[in-house]
Amino acid sequence: MAVLPEGLGDAIRGTARDIADVLRGAPDTGLPVPRLTWTVGETAAHLGQANQLMAELAAGLVRPYADGTARGIAAANEEALAAFPERGAGPLADLILDQALAFLDAVGERAPEEVVETPMGPLDPAGLGAYLLTHMLGHGYDLARALGRPHMLDRARVELTLPFMVAAMPRVADRAAVAGLTARYRVRLWGGAQFGVTIADGTVTTAHGPLDRPDCTVLTEPVAFLLMALGRIDPVPVMATGRALAWGRKPWLGPRFPRLFVAP
Repeated sequence: MAVLPEGLGDAIRGTARDIADVLRGAPDTGLPVPRLTWTVGETAAHLGQANQLMAELAAGLVRPYADGTARGIAAANEEALAAFPERGAGPLADLILDQALAFLDAVGERAPEEVVETPMGPLDPAGLGAYLLTHMLGHGYDLARALGRPHMLDRARVELTLPFMVAAMPRVADRAAVAGLTARYRVRLWGGAQFGVTIADGTVTTAHGPLDRPDCTVLTEPVAFLLMALGRIDPVPVMATGRALAWGRKPWLGPRFPRLFVAP
């Protein structure tokens, strides 16, 4: 039985190679990264470290890392970066790719139902693979923007992140934003993938499929969806240009949806 969903292994491998190619062409790893406080070198170093962490988790090693909150993960990231001085483009490109491949080798030895503890809670191998892909796409986008190169996000890769994105949403909900809100969302990506989000009594629950009788349906272009979810782009321009639409019994809930979550 396959451990990873069809296409996920290829997406992880291809994304890591794309990021390594972008990084190897960097003229200066001291360049700033838009919307981050890190340089290109620091972002690449963090990405290499994260890929190594994922590979070790896939291999069955216990690697506690932060507490799953945005603040806790940020603090752990800074501590890890301070202890890892490498900022060279070539070595970091090799680390990112090698550790992504090590993850694929390790995860292939896991049972499909086996659960491991991650910085974002317990995940099975498929969820862990989607987590790795999500993280690489987010920081791969950062590096591509900083270096003026095309990014590596596309519809197929974004759809493969959904097992993790849907599982992580309750953990990254903005407690102040969801307090007092009752809403049922059906979220659809261009191309057909969809999931459900229910908010009630300050609690967020998700479903890996559509909800019956949603209050609001949100339809969004896949790349824009992921970049909004990861805090890389603002929702208002996405909606203004028609890349996100909302309708239903309570369509006014649509513009609120991206702001109900905080990217770690």
